[in-house]
Amino acid sequence: MKRTANAHWAGNLKEGKGNLSTQSGILNQTNYSFKTRFTGEETGTNPEELLAAAHAGCFTMAVSAILTEKGLSATALDTEATVSMEGLSITAVHLNITGSVSGITAEVFEAITKGAEQNCLISKVLNIPISSEAHFIA
Repeated sequence: MKRTANAHWAGNLKEGKGNLSTQSGILNQTNYSFKTRFTGEETGTNPEELLAAAHAGCFTMAVSAILTEKGLSATALDTEATVSMEGLSITAVHLNITGSVSGITAEVFEAITKGAEQNCLISKVLNIPISSEAHFIA
């Protein structure tokens, strides 16, 4: 399996603009620019936001996969991924998950999320510190 995305850019770094499109079409010429990335003066996305979305999705699916292996199913799993930057370096990702799962304890849920933290596909390709915090709703 291969997945693709395309980026287009025109102009210089600070005043130029670009757009991103994905194979699925969910992103279709979505705006990105220096301003969407570093100043927030325009509406659009940026690579770090897309990395956060990818990591949140991957991690949440990994938690669901571990639950499925245990014969469990979540009522709800909600994850926020925070990508930290210092200068022009991505330095860390923190995953904050809230979950509601019948038949387990908060301690079991936290252990499951720690396993997913290290083993989701996005976590495996990043060479930065990754942390997680689990909030269990009984």
